Amino acid sequence: MALGRGLGELLGEVETAYENNIDIDTNQIKEVLVDDIKPNPYQPRKIFDEEKLQELSESIKNHGLLQPIILVEDENFKYIVVAGERRLRATKLANIDTIKAIILDIDEKKLREYALIENIQRSDLNILEIAYSYGSLINEHNITHDELAKMVSKSRSSVTNILRLLSLSVYTQQMISANKITHGHAKLIIGLSEDEQKMVVDSIIGQRLSVRETEKLVRDIKSKDNISKNNTKEIKKYDFSPLKSLIKELKDDNFNVRITKDSINIKITSQDDIENLLKYFNKKDKN
Repeated sequence: MALGRGLGELLGEVETAYENNIDIDTNQIKEVLVDDIKPNPYQPRKIFDEEKLQELSESIKNHGLLQPIILVEDENFKYIVVAGERRLRATKLANIDTIKAIILDIDEKKLREYALIENIQRSDLNILEIAYSYGSLINEHNITHDELAKMVSKSRSSVTNILRLLSLSVYTQQMISANKITHGHAKLIIGLSEDEQKMVVDSIIGQRLSVRETEKLVRDIKSKDNISKNNTKEIKKYDFSPLKSLIKELKDDNFNVRITKDSINIKITSQDDIENLLKYFNKKDKN
């Protein structure tokens, strides 16, 4: 899927220019009223660390904003943030009225795609936020895991494993988002029932289990599940009442007949038993 000149590339150029004190085209950077900017509705990050925002706000007060945010024009509002929502929030927190920005000409169709890719590549999204971003890109742009892997510079297996986190229960996902359990823990829980996931997650948190300890716990649970499934098969009991008369005849003919939960056993103790059994069924066939 061709993206053209990616947003990540442009941001990298701007950042490098500032680091090396290279003048960039001042026509690219504008001072924009913060009240004229609205957040990107496609922003995958929903929670921002308030303490870190406060730290960034103080830095902007003392040193100014070193890297401009990236905006696009909007017909219903003046501008929408494509990249730099955290910087915008920190600027507002510092009670500064304007912010440095670069205005890009991006059609609406690409807005979500750029926002997702920019966040995946450049911010500290937790693993679940990345999973949802991957899912959104795949669903909305109809791309394969291989194509997504190339877009975000990851291996296909890495992309697939991250996407599998979306199959976890709501409770487990909440604990991942809250950084209560790690990606290493989470991927071990995939495939467990909702109740089993909760039990494992609570054990990880309460007992501070390592990934290796969690792996053993999950292995034990799966082993018990297999035993339980086998036992379920063993306890099936069939209704042999339709064969009641046949069983009675066999017993009357001195056959040692034993009924189990899922079978009728005729015990053979001698060659005579075999011959008598053959005579019995031959007699039945003639009748």
